Amino acid sequence: MAAEEGRLHERRGRSRFRAAGAGPSHQLVFTDRVIAALVVLRFQLPHAAPALLYGVDRSTLTRAVHEVRPLLSARGFAVPGHGDRRLRTLADVLAYAAAEDVELRLDGTEVRVRRPRANKPGRRTYVSGRMRQNAKKATVVTDGQGRTLWTGAFRPGRTHDQTAVKTEGICEAYAAVAALVADRTARR
Repeated sequence: MAAEEGRLHERRGRSRFRAAGAGPSHQLVFTDRVIAALVVLRFQLPHAAPALLYGVDRSTLTRAVHEVRPLLSARGFAVPGHGDRRLRTLADVLAYAAAEDVELRLDGTEVRVRRPRANKPGRRTYVSGRMRQNAKKATVVTDGQGRTLWTGAFRPGRTHDQTAVKTEGICEAYAAVAALVADRTARR
C-alpha cells in the first residue's frame, strides 16, 4: 500500500485531498480480488466477464487486478511441476528454459485503461495503434502451454512490442543465456 500511495503521490504531484481510507469501500474482499486477478491473468479474459460473475462493475475488477498484480509479480511465478521453485526475474526464466529445454513465447499484451484527462502531458502516448483505444502494454513470457512465467513492466500503448523487447533488456538477457548454453554444449 505504501508503494501504491507513493506512486499516486508522484502522479498527482501533491498530497491527497482526502484522508487515506476515505471514499467507497471495496466491493470485493481480498480473497475474491486475488482469485479474480488470477483468473484474468491465466485465461486472458476481458475484465467484464469476471465482473459479471461477481456482480460488480468492470472498473471495480480492473482496480482489483491492478492492486493484486504487483503482489503476485513480487512473489514470483511458480515453475510448472516444481512447486518449490519460483521465477522472479527474466534471467531466471531464460535459465530455466535453457536448463529444462522449454519453448518460450513472447507476447506484448494490451490492457485497456481510462483515457487521461484533457490537456495533460502524454495523453496521446496511451493510444494503441492496434486497438485504436487507450491502453497500456506489458511484455509477457509464457511456456508452450500458455502458462505465464514472467511479466515485464507496463508501458504506454503506442510503444511497439519490438521496441519494448529492446528497452527492457530482453535481447541482451536472451543473448547472454544463448551464449552460456552454446558454451556448455561445446564443452560436452
